[in-house]
Amino acid sequence: MNLRPAWSRRHAGFRHGLLAVVALALAVSPGTADAQSWLSGYLQTVPLLSSSTVLADASVSNFNRLRLTVEPSLGPLDLEVAYEHAATLRHSAGEASLGLGGLSGVPGGGEWFDLQRTVTGDPTERVHWLHRFDRLNVSWSPTSAMELSIGRQAVSWGTTLFLTPADPFVPFSPTDPFRVFRGGVDAARLRLYPGPLSEIDVVFRPTRTLAGEEVTLLARGLTTVRNWELSGWGGTLYGDAAGAVGMAGGIGAWAVRAEGVVRDYDGTVVGRGTLGVDRNWVVSGRNLGIIVEYQRDGRAAATPDRFESMLESYEFVRGEYQVFGRDEMAMTFTWEAHPLLSLSGLALWNLNDRSVIIAPGFSYSASNSATFAGGVYVGGGDTDAPEGQLLASEYGLVGVTGYLSLTWFF
Repeated sequence: MNLRPAWSRRHAGFRHGLLAVVALALAVSPGTADAQSWLSGYLQTVPLLSSSTVLADASVSNFNRLRLTVEPSLGPLDLEVAYEHAATLRHSAGEASLGLGGLSGVPGGGEWFDLQRTVTGDPTERVHWLHRFDRLNVSWSPTSAMELSIGRQAVSWGTTLFLTPADPFVPFSPTDPFRVFRGGVDAARLRLYPGPLSEIDVVFRPTRTLAGEEVTLLARGLTTVRNWELSGWGGTLYGDAAGAVGMAGGIGAWAVRAEGVVRDYDGTVVGRGTLGVDRNWVVSGRNLGIIVEYQRDGRAAATPDRFESMLESYEFVRGEYQVFGRDEMAMTFTWEAHPLLSLSGLALWNLNDRSVIIAPGFSYSASNSATFAGGVYVGGGDTDAPEGQLLASEYGLVGVTGYLSLTWFF
């Protein structure tokens, strides 16, 4: 009789796969002395305290993540594997704070391969623990002008910094204070480098979501003209014809970034775009940086009565919406108060319903490998929705969420 626990049997293949990958990494690595060049880790714990709202009771929780990465090489072949455990502990079962998924979420976008397992619980239970491969890809570079990669990998095509409508591959949430690892996507990717300042990037990505099985096939070109980076992509995005342009450069002391995308939704062409500026000053010998971005999204909600239909849309299911408002503005600042301490602030404003999130924070470098940080997210806006309407405003029911975090790289 097989006396192994059911969970152990169910996940034996997953564990054996991990062991095989690690064994391969050890086999192809050049030796123990060079281990630090391809093996790294990341440990993070984030206690959270959220106030009560109309949709959720006050809660105390703790999000934890352990991530191990191996990146061995063998001639023109490179292997990248990132395996992580993520566990959220709550004092009581219930929904997470509305609109703050970046504080405790694990990003994803309907990936083709099933590389994630739940150890116990679900996102609404007191204990939710999962493990997954966030990177699992092999790349081949026969020359310095070509790279072919296949598997789960990070692909980033954004030009602006916070609101990135022209980035079709799991963009960061603008409320995420831990923009360390971008979510991986299952794709085949070919990159060509015809010159030192030019790149051609072709990505084939199949996905599985509640919208069904879909295919994205896009090609992007990027080059630099004088002090401006120019880019553009086109192809099929989840089966829709789409194209985008981006530009980044400088005007005087200001950096200027812009990107826009147009897409054919069943015969209706809709545009989305963001314009941003950022600048760095030296104040009393310390750096002060400011970013301001404005986004116009023809697919998003001009009024709060459209939020419910957005939440039921295929775009939401695929994770395409960073924000819900048709007109949104993001503003951030970072000030180096001390060589080890920086202060920051974020304001995310829905210009249509006048709701806003304000998020002051700090980050302290405790050592070369450890960072201590914290902050508070405060939402403001209308909270009383008319009968039959889900929300009165985008950020009115966010409430107050405070967090601390300890992050250690090894």
